[in-house]
Amino acid sequence: MSVTFSPNGKMLASGGSDYKVRLWDTSTGLCTNTIKAHTGWVRAISFSPDGKMLASGGDDEIIKLWDTNTGECVRIFEEHKGWVGSVSWSPDGKIVASCSNDKTVKLWDIKIGICIFTLQGHTNWVKAVVFSNDGKIVASGGNDKTVKIWDVSTGQFLKNLQHTYEVRALAFSSDTQILASSGSNETINIWDIETGKCLKSLRDRPYERMNITGVKGLTEAEISTLKALGAVEDGEM
Repeated sequence: MSVTFSPNGKMLASGGSDYKVRLWDTSTGLCTNTIKAHTGWVRAISFSPDGKMLASGGDDEIIKLWDTNTGECVRIFEEHKGWVGSVSWSPDGKIVASCSNDKTVKLWDIKIGICIFTLQGHTNWVKAVVFSNDGKIVASGGNDKTVKIWDVSTGQFLKNLQHTYEVRALAFSSDTQILASSGSNETINIWDIETGKCLKSLRDRPYERMNITGVKGLTEAEISTLKALGAVEDGEM
């Protein structure tokens, strides 16, 4: 299931395996609209910046835009050749980005209803796409273990950030200088967008901060393994 809040927090949208999109009133907890949105699993949903529209995508290879007040479909985009895994709105609400297991990212002009760029470069399924908060770049990531940065105005590839595992989700910092990416190895990488360097990796290791000083019976190899999993000895706290 996918879920997302509206920008003002008063509405929640959900989509799932029943092919439907539901809109919920967060103050009452009531479902205000059930939309027969797709003919396959709904994998991705995202509110427009003003909350007046909702984008959805799924296993039927289609992106649809919905009027959140009436529940009516106002746009349909059909150029992907595989399921749609993620959708993201530009900050000005003029463009929607989508990604798919067809290995592409597409940028759609909402006003005229066409694909303005097809971003090609991934070599496997693309599972995450997100706009920067200044709207100038878009990041994508997926099963080829890379995060790719693209110029929104030209559609040009700008930078590659190499993961060691498949990429599942992406998020920009508010100033667009930092990108967080999560992988299938349960690790979050923090990237400097300008340099392309990984600043740090975050992982909740099973023995994080456990003090093993004085524990008897451990071999040097076992101590090394425990430390790799987060354990520490006196002087390392």
